[in-house]
Amino acid sequence: MAKGKNATVFFCQECGYESAKWMGQCPGCKAWNTFVEERINMSSKGTGTYSKTGGRPTRAEPAKLSEVSLSSEERFSTQIGELDRVLGGGIVPGSLTLVGGDPGIGKSTLLLQVCQKLAGAGRKVLYLSGEESLRQIKIRANRIGEFNDNLLLLCETNLYVIEETLREMKPDVAVIDSIQTMYSEEVSAAPGSVSQVREATGIFLKLAKGINISIFLVGHVTKEGTVAGPRVLEHMVDTVLYFEGDRHASYRILRGVKNRFGSTNEIGVFEMREEGLKEVINPSEFMLNGRPEDASGSIVACSMEGTRPILIEIQALVCGSNFGIPRRQAIGTDFNRVNLLMAVLEKRVGLQMSSCDAYVNLAGGIKVVEPAIDLGIVMAIVSSFKNRTIDSGVIAFGEVGLSGEVRAVSMAEQRVQEAKKLGFTTCILPAVCLESVRGIEEKEMKIIGVRSVRDAIDLI
Repeated sequence: MAKGKNATVFFCQECGYESAKWMGQCPGCKAWNTFVEERINMSSKGTGTYSKTGGRPTRAEPAKLSEVSLSSEERFSTQIGELDRVLGGGIVPGSLTLVGGDPGIGKSTLLLQVCQKLAGAGRKVLYLSGEESLRQIKIRANRIGEFNDNLLLLCETNLYVIEETLREMKPDVAVIDSIQTMYSEEVSAAPGSVSQVREATGIFLKLAKGINISIFLVGHVTKEGTVAGPRVLEHMVDTVLYFEGDRHASYRILRGVKNRFGSTNEIGVFEMREEGLKEVINPSEFMLNGRPEDASGSIVACSMEGTRPILIEIQALVCGSNFGIPRRQAIGTDFNRVNLLMAVLEKRVGLQMSSCDAYVNLAGGIKVVEPAIDLGIVMAIVSSFKNRTIDSGVIAFGEVGLSGEVRAVSMAEQRVQEAKKLGFTTCILPAVCLESVRGIEEKEMKIIGVRSVRDAIDLI
């Protein structure tokens, strides 16, 4: 590498690996065609916190684990129950959270609502935008509701100015919208590049841990659905949240893919309205709205998202193929799983569907990969194939094995209770789960245990 003031280097966009020349495959993460060229200032001191006085950084002394004290306020609530659920119970002081999602999905709206709730609870909040002017933020704030003076706004992209502001204000919570617009003068690359994103995240990480500020970073996503910038960005933060859902649909799903302070299995469901995002307290009822009556190929299954049961309508359409190769398509679930279940039906039950097109859809646009919906998919496919209607009061769940057996699933009692709460009268579940739901009275719901796929099909 040249020893001049400026030099050209290549960075891997996935893992941040640095190389003096372009390479087709990254030696660090083995990804192909991920290197991008950037110019860096060789006289830069590297990633770190700016210092007005200069000189060597102060030295931190090692501490004994037994001497580390925890504050009484381990978490504080955002006043938005769905977000608290995904975060693991609330915001941890000094945490660094990355929120990603498609453009227009509602990231900035959600975080501005969080700022409104926290400011209303008496906390000092700074909303820092590098993409919008103060007037644009004011327009969106007027749509959401009333704000008090505990919320302060700043439009800035220079990391030096931002760091000095955070050190002087010391707010409880800061929102950075977005990390791709921030730039450091010590890095000659353009804003949004691998070097700038890594530099900015490193500075915000030191600020969050050093002066105990809870910081939310908004991240743009690529066409593949991952946060733009190096993959190391997700490794540096404490929590990674993704907003999912069609921007043209009314609902949004907030999912945690990384959380150092809680479970990554929980989801939060929101509905986009004119006044902002509104919590969906009962997602099952929301997902089943508009369900057709007396239609073949439709059944309701139950999936667990963390500790929350969600009822989902599974739709299947099986029809004769006009071509030599039948077409199979799955929306909302694993395509290969659907092919596997159809192979089980052909081998273990004797249904000849090799000359049929098959389409499986999870209504509402939700995506589920839990094996517990296998039985629902199987029954929906058979219902459409035989053109037999399944009663609208029936719900089914269970994992299907390659031998055609129906295997046990976790939290069967919670699934049945959710179905009972929404008025379902019959539940088809694995026979091995009958013991766990024995407390539910027969007069409240008819519970049928099945040991194989054939037993379930006979019920249709």
